[in-house]
Amino acid sequence: MSDDNLLEIKNLKKSFPVNGSSFSKDVGSVKAVNDVSLSIAKGKVLGLVGESGCGKSTLGRCILRLIEPDSGEVYYEGRNILGLTGKEMKGKRREMQIIFQDPYASLNPRMTVGDAIGEGLVVHKVAKRKEKREKILELLSMVGLRPDSIDKYPHEFSGGQRQRMGIARALALYPKFIVADEPVSALDVSIQAQIINLLERLKNELGLTYLFISHDLRIVEHLCDRVAVMYLGEIVEIADTSDIYSNPLHPYTRALLSAIPVADPESKRERVILTGDLPSPMYPPTGCPFHPRCMDAMDRCKTEAPTLREEGGRRVSCHLY
Repeated sequence: MSDDNLLEIKNLKKSFPVNGSSFSKDVGSVKAVNDVSLSIAKGKVLGLVGESGCGKSTLGRCILRLIEPDSGEVYYEGRNILGLTGKEMKGKRREMQIIFQDPYASLNPRMTVGDAIGEGLVVHKVAKRKEKREKILELLSMVGLRPDSIDKYPHEFSGGQRQRMGIARALALYPKFIVADEPVSALDVSIQAQIINLLERLKNELGLTYLFISHDLRIVEHLCDRVAVMYLGEIVEIADTSDIYSNPLHPYTRALLSAIPVADPESKRERVILTGDLPSPMYPPTGCPFHPRCMDAMDRCKTEAPTLREEGGRRVSCHLY
């Protein structure tokens, strides 16, 4: 593992069984994460993009062991956390946190804002009573919320304010690494920019490292240092953000970027239209999983799966290269 990397994932896999009915046995499985390998440098933001259902959120949860992977390795600061015991992993959870997509569903409606944010402080025995309250007030100020929010309940706030609470809760234990799982997709467009700017400021001030999961490619371009493109549970391209947006190599990446709306009505962009439907992750195509929808597919693509290989300082999984 490189000294520059905070996190390194090798050959991570996760499948979910599919039941035929309430009384029948499993009839198959869905490969949500299929042999994924990537790394995230310290203090950097890796954007993870792809269509809904491609396995982005599952990958993020597997990294944190909120979902246990079937196989693979997750190295955090040089140590494979998949081999840690429950007690050892509890200590690591202080350094690895998550911001969920739905800010309301992730907060207990019966708990005050102060109790929700301070729950981690209690579990990990970081602060007690007066010290705990002072820490919570500090966190509220850090994310732009008023001090009197501490004794109120989540339903009294807007979606953007509740997401700020979720961010404050993730910061309570001084983490180094945060999985931001589509943190603005449930918010109004006018509020999204505020939350993105908050995440960027906190990253710079606290030296945080993010895995930023999103399907909004405009936000990813603004926030992320590198981008990983995911399709049917597999990474098909990884590169610096500038390289991805200026010269996408994989046909799927080109299709995603061509769908970004252009603000200038007189500006024209060549649109890449994908044919066919998204294949079922339970019955993925043979060979390259993207070949049924690919405009550049060859006979080789139907039978031989490409590997993620180096191409001009970046990694791409395509037989074109």
